Amino acid sequence: MAGFEDAAARWNGRYAAEGFLFGTAPNDVLAAQAALFAPGDRVLCVADGEGRNATWLAGRSCAVTAFDISEVGLRKAAALATERGVAVDARLASVDTWGWDDPACGAPFDAVVAVFVQFATPSQRAAMFEGFARALRPGGVLLLVGYGPLQMTYRTGGPGILEHLYDEVMLREAFAGWRIERLHRAQRTLSEGAGHDGMSDVLELVARRP
Repeated sequence: MAGFEDAAARWNGRYAAEGFLFGTAPNDVLAAQAALFAPGDRVLCVADGEGRNATWLAGRSCAVTAFDISEVGLRKAAALATERGVAVDARLASVDTWGWDDPACGAPFDAVVAVFVQFATPSQRAAMFEGFARALRPGGVLLLVGYGPLQMTYRTGGPGILEHLYDEVMLREAFAGWRIERLHRAQRTLSEGAGHDGMSDVLELVARRP
């Protein structure tokens, strides 16, 4: 995986710094789409890092499963969950090893949340997108947030690898059989810790599995 040959070591190193790399508040798109998630909904948070999104969803009474490749990130996520008094079923896994449709991993889910999961190569991304469909129940919702190509100019977050970024055509093609409820792209300022800070090219997708 170009640029991410040892993803676990890379993210363990990034998360080892004091504090939270992306802050502790939920992603702003997730917060704006709060109505998608009802109390009791089973939600999968993909590559959730230090737990800001999973713990926020758990605080809204969702039954949250989260996974990440970083042991350091998961330890911070567990501490954040304890601080907030919520429970998250957090597991160590990568997008390549996660059992998307495995009941032992919590499937099927009512919702999948994937926020800035930008380390995936095109082939990994295709498998991950297919995994979202396997993880969701029919009618389940996907909330996907990612960087667009202009992020190569802004460089305020993301992988710095063009082929890892999203655009509208790619997402429409990848989820052509789904009911797309929102596909929005904007250049706007992010303030999510040191990891996402400044003007950014952001795409948002809300889609329902057929």
